[in-house]
Amino acid sequence: MGAGAAIELTAGERTVRLSSPDRVLFPERGFTKRDLAEYFLAVGDGILRALRDRPTTLERYPEGVTGEHFFQKRAPKNRPDWIPTATIAFPSGRTADEMCPTEVGAVVWAAQYGTLTFHPWPVRRGDLDHPDELRLDLDPQPGTDYADAVRAAHELRALLDEFGLRGWPKTSGGRGLHVFVPIEPRWTFTEVRRAAITCGRELERRMPGKVTTAWWKEERGERIFVDYNQTARDRTIASAYSVRARPHAPVSAPLRWDELDDAVPRDFDLATMPARFAELGDLHRDMDEHAFSLERLLERADRDEHDHGLGDLPYPPEYPKMPGEPKRVQPSRARHDG
Repeated sequence: MGAGAAIELTAGERTVRLSSPDRVLFPERGFTKRDLAEYFLAVGDGILRALRDRPTTLERYPEGVTGEHFFQKRAPKNRPDWIPTATIAFPSGRTADEMCPTEVGAVVWAAQYGTLTFHPWPVRRGDLDHPDELRLDLDPQPGTDYADAVRAAHELRALLDEFGLRGWPKTSGGRGLHVFVPIEPRWTFTEVRRAAITCGRELERRMPGKVTTAWWKEERGERIFVDYNQTARDRTIASAYSVRARPHAPVSAPLRWDELDDAVPRDFDLATMPARFAELGDLHRDMDEHAFSLERLLERADRDEHDHGLGDLPYPPEYPKMPGEPKRVQPSRARHDG
């Protein structure tokens, strides 16, 4: 149907077949499935660093960004035998085998099926219960924008430094920012989530009226939301170098801290990132050389709870009720029911 004959692409030691390479995935820009696959090859070292050995959910757009899409958690049955999997457990108690990329060929193979965005778990397949990354999501709410997220990110950087931690920032692919902190795989998902809540609360203190941890949208206002529930089990954040499903094909771009103020997220896209990568390489390439401790941050969490009564915050609605969790009902409904 005008999508062209199948081609073969070389990805490391693998040859990956790409059917319908001329199928347009981004009509506004004219980017095709072949463009997508060649983009992943161009940034291969970077996206593999972000995905290596991590259970990964695929966000697929088989007919392009204007068509239907879905999140594929279970590894496709027709995957090559050189793509390993890991059995992950969801909060519901169900399990699934997710693919765990170990080479760039796996990323290109996923592109064959219209995968734009990769959602890796913050764990490796060798230890599925102890995250090795603290992921902090700075999400602009209506009335705020990227510049507000940048201001929050700079304050977050200072906060992390005070707790002996270091973060690596990247664009979300939209207006927000993500900051990833490599950590020792010693803490549970619940403990890592608690550390994220503590970071958010400390930012609220330092930037009153500018940052919030309010889970209910009606309470957030025009502030940057620290989405602490992105650290809950089975919640994931788009990987670095993932393509986001917006008309102009933006990507989640690793940044240096000194680039944040002048960066324009829209400038990082499927067409421009290969040249940036060729010039600078993967700006997050040294992340795996570090593994920080959450002890001091969790000590602050204990003090917050003991001295100020600041315990847990609500989980997403699909999660079972968790020990110590407050009532999971939006405030306006609680007032009405009361």
